[in-house]
Amino acid sequence: MPANQQILLDNRPQGEATVDNFKLVTNDTPALSEGQVLVKHHFLSLDPYMRGRMNDSKSYAASQGLGEVMIGGTVGEVVESKHPKFAVGDKVVGMGGWQQYSVVDANQPGALRKVDTTHVPLSHYLGAVGMPGVTAWYGLVKIINPKAGETVVISAATGAVGSAFGALAKARGCRAVGIAGGPEKCKYAVEELGFDACIDYKQHKDMYSLAKALKEHCPNGIDGYFENVGGMILDAVLLRMNAFGRIAVCGMIAGYDGAPLPLTNPALILVNRLKIEGFIVSEHMEVWPEALTELGTLVATGKLRPRETIAEGIASAPEAFLGLLKGKNFGKQLVRL
Repeated sequence: MPANQQILLDNRPQGEATVDNFKLVTNDTPALSEGQVLVKHHFLSLDPYMRGRMNDSKSYAASQGLGEVMIGGTVGEVVESKHPKFAVGDKVVGMGGWQQYSVVDANQPGALRKVDTTHVPLSHYLGAVGMPGVTAWYGLVKIINPKAGETVVISAATGAVGSAFGALAKARGCRAVGIAGGPEKCKYAVEELGFDACIDYKQHKDMYSLAKALKEHCPNGIDGYFENVGGMILDAVLLRMNAFGRIAVCGMIAGYDGAPLPLTNPALILVNRLKIEGFIVSEHMEVWPEALTELGTLVATGKLRPRETIAEGIASAPEAFLGLLKGKNFGKQLVRL
């Protein structure tokens, strides 16, 4: 059996995560039992939610176990199968973790999904046509539920979730405004992702300055906001929300190192009768087929052109992950295995 390089969570972060929290090991892949398949991973997905799992604290999902392979989405191909529905060579997406191979019990519902790479590149099934894309779809369609002509805003606009959100919002006739860090990301958001405007939050030192820029680019106010970061950006957006606005809370990356994120003006929630709803996309598996069909079509027809930042080799995953938390990636952060 092939040797399998794996990255384990070695110890929990104290404050900011570091490369020393991880450990690279090599193990043999075990022999397969009936119903199992061996998957060779081609790409590993790196996502902000993984930072929360590293803490030993109450969250929406169980903490990552110490000494265990880090959790993560993967795409690859079946190299050995003891399951009738999976053949050697099948391209599959699953939660294989930070390792080169995984043994999957293919009888478990949803553990492994075959994908078609005719019109959609394999790696996109970890981004635009995968969990991040469905995340954007759910927050926009089910929580914000915009009407044509409404204005929607998203933070982290050029990340894996944000890129899909822009295309989905434009398909529904909305004005889509992004918030991202740096002129290059903002240019990409407008020129390639189809956003009507994008605000560089790095140009704004406080919430009032950012709120002024939002007023300029959202002259009719903000009807829907998709939250990925929290902190000053959320405070600024709240100042511009319209009455009966909807906020989908997906992430709070500004607070992932442990300190709570205070809200400056919560009275605005009452004044504007806002609906604020947090969600976890894996709890809504019933929408995945519909969402993936739309996202796959947007990619295949060139209406969604996602970018990827690709680190090479499993050993590069910790550094790439820490860079993602600081916004160093452009688009979806992947590791090529």
